[in-house]
Amino acid sequence: MKEFLKEAAHVRPSQRQLDWYELGSYAFVHFSPNTYTDREWGLGDEDEKIFNPVHLDCDQWVRAIKSAGMKGMVLTAKHHDGFCLWPSKYTEHSVKNCPLDIDVVKEASEACRRGGIKFGFYLSPWDRNNKLYGTDAYNDYFCNQLTELLTNYGEIFYVWFDNACGEGPNGKKQVYDFPRYIKLIRELQPGAVIFNDFGPDIRWCGNEAGIARHSEWAVVPKELCFYSDVQTGPAPMADMGDLSYMYNTDQEIGTLPTIMFSKGLTFTPAEINMSIRPGWFWHEQEEPHSLERLFRTYITSYGANACMHLNLPPNRDGLIDERDVKRLQEFGDLIRKEFGTPIPCTVEKEEGGSPLQPKYHIHFDEVRKDVKYIVLREDIAEGQRVESFKIMAHFPSGAQFPLYQGTVIGNRMICMLQDPFALQNPLIDDRRFPGFQDLTLQITSARDEVIIKDIQVF
Repeated sequence: MKEFLKEAAHVRPSQRQLDWYELGSYAFVHFSPNTYTDREWGLGDEDEKIFNPVHLDCDQWVRAIKSAGMKGMVLTAKHHDGFCLWPSKYTEHSVKNCPLDIDVVKEASEACRRGGIKFGFYLSPWDRNNKLYGTDAYNDYFCNQLTELLTNYGEIFYVWFDNACGEGPNGKKQVYDFPRYIKLIRELQPGAVIFNDFGPDIRWCGNEAGIARHSEWAVVPKELCFYSDVQTGPAPMADMGDLSYMYNTDQEIGTLPTIMFSKGLTFTPAEINMSIRPGWFWHEQEEPHSLERLFRTYITSYGANACMHLNLPPNRDGLIDERDVKRLQEFGDLIRKEFGTPIPCTVEKEEGGSPLQPKYHIHFDEVRKDVKYIVLREDIAEGQRVESFKIMAHFPSGAQFPLYQGTVIGNRMICMLQDPFALQNPLIDDRRFPGFQDLTLQITSARDEVIIKDIQVF
């Protein structure tokens, strides 16, 4: 048991995963004939001439993305309808047969480079237009298109795949050759991270509503992420149970009671994705989600050992809707307001404590009532180790109360401090929140020696 926990604590990310973590948030851009037909899933028989973004301006997309502090763009180069936003030589169902002489992938990738953000793409494995779909030859077609995208548009930071297929019980059955796709990407764009339900680099969080788990571990069983590299041996109870049931919608993916039955562990963190609107494609009647919802998702994604992937659908002119542009600016302004300038403090690790339960003392030069967040980071390059922790406030009266109690930390945990008296008996005098000058971060459980990389206060 002790040896396995140590193994689990030393499951490490690749450099490409570390680079992905540092992005924090990036944009999805869903754009296709669906934008003009008002659908979410196209049928694949749409006339190419319907796609006519007469005012296409990818630089406007990039400005909107940057205003929200996002550092990359992932473009839907092909959605389920099979329509390609670049002039692929392998199909006629593409921009080469639309009224405009455009290559949207080229326009978007060059705009990203001009704007100083990363560029990636989503290529839907499901294709409702191509006649090869449902045959072995379709995987050749898919790899040919992958090669076009990986070799003609500069550096790619992200390749995004899902496992969608809505053909129904009597529809075409296609076995996607993901090992082949992954091998091709590694050969042509070795620095690109790959998203898929089952790895190898980033996995789905299990929903499209921006909702995170209570404990979002990056160290997860190979039974879930079987395309990822396995870095440990079997767990102590591997021969006493079975994790073949696992899927991304499960809540206890990386927690100790689950991994004890695993045949081996991988490092495969989650992406938290959602659209700025109810739909993934632009629909005129829809409005962007509230600023509060976007900020809450930011806290529970970028601020909870994951990254935030926010979809921004262009309208029929080829522009990000001004309603969305306004909301993105508000979103970025709020993030900069809340996390722009740390509150000065000193942090000292208490000497002589247990390596698995260290204490860190946070001291301010004066009594403060304005502290809202503590941002914690493990040195994730050495592995994810913290199982639980709490943040205690020391009040002038000598009393101590918890302001936050959490589970994982990982790459980054944004702890929104809670008024310890808010839910107490209203007759208690201390409910007036007297402020504090000292805090203590107490790690209460870890899988091996804790390595805290950074502690900041906002």
